[in-house]
Amino acid sequence: MFKRAILLGAVSGLLAGLACLVYQKVYASSLGYDFAEVAKPVSIVISCVVAGIMVGILFALLKRWMPKSGEIVFNFILTILTLVSIVAPFAVKLPLEMEAPELFPGLVVPMHFFPALAWFTLRPLLVKYEVRSTKYEVKV
Repeated sequence: MFKRAILLGAVSGLLAGLACLVYQKVYASSLGYDFAEVAKPVSIVISCVVAGIMVGILFALLKRWMPKSGEIVFNFILTILTLVSIVAPFAVKLPLEMEAPELFPGLVVPMHFFPALAWFTLRPLLVKYEVRSTKYEVKV
């Protein structure tokens, strides 16, 4: 379970990183201004992969500590952390020579949702659900 969770984290982080790069290109082409010198593509992919691996570790630990409710707790934690993380782009101090700094949060804030979306998308594919059979008795 632990290895699959780490693999899921790495794969979902890589997928999220690629989605962020595509979004960055689309955003830059639609506005005519690129923030690649501030939000470097390599840094974006690395941060997504590291975040995905950390999420995988958290998932595995919660499933081990709380077998029945670990996934529900994990989903709440991941959602809350994702929502809290969108505050960070508003606190970034951009260089003074940067044109249109007010457009930077529009680029970076949606990228914070991509790792969670990738995790929730790939979760059913890479980590199998445990199905426990129960016997039901019908009394007549």
